[in-house]
Amino acid sequence: VSTSRGWRNIFSLPISYDVNMVAHGTLFDTVNSQLLDATGVHPEGYNTRFAVVDTEVEALYGDKLRSYFEHKGIELTVCVVNGGEADKRSEAVDKILDDLCAYKLRRREPFLAIGGGCVLDIAGMAACLYRRGVPFVRVPTTLLAIVDASVGVKNGIDYCCAVTDETYKNRVGSFYAPSACLLDPAFIASQDARNISNGFGEILKLALVRSSDLFDLLEAHGKTLIDTRFEDESLRTAGVSSRIIDLSIQIMLEELGPNLWETKLDRCVDYGHTFSKLLEMVPGADIMHGEAVNVDGFFCIVLSYLRGYIGMDTVNRVFACMKSLLLPTNSSDLELELAWQSCKDAIEHRHGEQRIPLITEIGESVCVSDITEEELERALEMMKTFDH
Repeated sequence: VSTSRGWRNIFSLPISYDVNMVAHGTLFDTVNSQLLDATGVHPEGYNTRFAVVDTEVEALYGDKLRSYFEHKGIELTVCVVNGGEADKRSEAVDKILDDLCAYKLRRREPFLAIGGGCVLDIAGMAACLYRRGVPFVRVPTTLLAIVDASVGVKNGIDYCCAVTDETYKNRVGSFYAPSACLLDPAFIASQDARNISNGFGEILKLALVRSSDLFDLLEAHGKTLIDTRFEDESLRTAGVSSRIIDLSIQIMLEELGPNLWETKLDRCVDYGHTFSKLLEMVPGADIMHGEAVNVDGFFCIVLSYLRGYIGMDTVNRVFACMKSLLLPTNSSDLELELAWQSCKDAIEHRHGEQRIPLITEIGESVCVSDITEEELERALEMMKTFDH
C-alpha cells in the first residue's frame, strides 16, 4: 500500500571555520590570546578548559600549555592519548568521551585538539559524537597535519572488522568541521627528518596534481627545509617556507570547499590514496602515511608514462624530486595482488568506478577508471628499473 502523504525536507547546513596562521613560535606566549580566544566566550567566572593532546605534545609542550592557561587564570584539564596509526581505534575515542563526561563539557564549549593528524582525527570523531556534536579547535603540530588533516572536515578511525578479521583504514568516520584551526609552523622544528619528509609526501601530491609552481619550490628548496627543519633563516626571510605551506593549504581548501561532502567522487586530491591504503595496513609495515602516499604517487607516475600521458623526462624529474625529499618511491609490499585489490577497493569506495587520478603534466591531472590488471603488472615491472 502506498500513500502520497509525506514530507521532503531540504535544509542548508552552513559551514564556516577559520584557518589562521599564528606568528611563528608564539602560540603559547601569554601575550598571544589566539589560543584562549579559540576556546570561546564564556560567562564570567567560568575558568576551566579541556584539551586533547598526544603523548609527544604532552612531553614537549605540556608544561607550556598548562602555564599558558594558568597565566590566564584558567584550570586546564588535559586528556592524553597516543598519536600513532595503531592507536587510531574506537578505544581512543572512548577515552576522550569518558574524559569529556568527567569534565562535564558544556554543549557549546569548544575543546582543543593539539597534535598530529591521528589525534586530530580521533578528537574530531569524539567531538562529532559527544552530545551529537560539540565544537572543537584543531591545533596541528606536524607538517603533515598542518597541510592536510587540519584544514578539511573529515575525521575518522580505523575499523577492525570481526567478520572479515581485517582492519580497514578510516572506515568509520564523519564529516564534521572544527570551529577553528590554529597553525603555528614553529612546531615543525620539533620533528625529525623522517617526519618532515613524511609531510612533504602530501605536499608533493598537491604539487603534482595542481601546481607546477609548488613543485618548483619543492624541487629547489625541499631538501634544505628538511635539513634545517624549516628553520633556515634565508628561506624564512625570503618567504619560501611560508609560501610552500600557504600554497598547500590554499590548494586543499580550493579542492575541498566546493565538494565538502564528496558528492563528486572524481577528486584530484585522491592522488596517492588508491594503493597507499593497503600499503599502510600491511601487518608490521614500517611506512608512514605520507611515505605510502608517495610510493603510490610514483607508481601512478609510471602508470601515466605507460599510458603516454607524460614523457620520460617528467618521470625522471619527479623521481629526482622525490628522492631529494627523502621519500620512498617503492615498497616490497607493492605487488600485483595488493595493487589489483586496491583497484577493487577503489571501486567500492568511489561508488562503482576506480576514479584513480593520474597526472598528464606536472600540475594537471585526470581521473581514470579503466586500469587493468595487466597494466598494473607492466607498471610493476617498470618500477624495478629505478634505483629506489
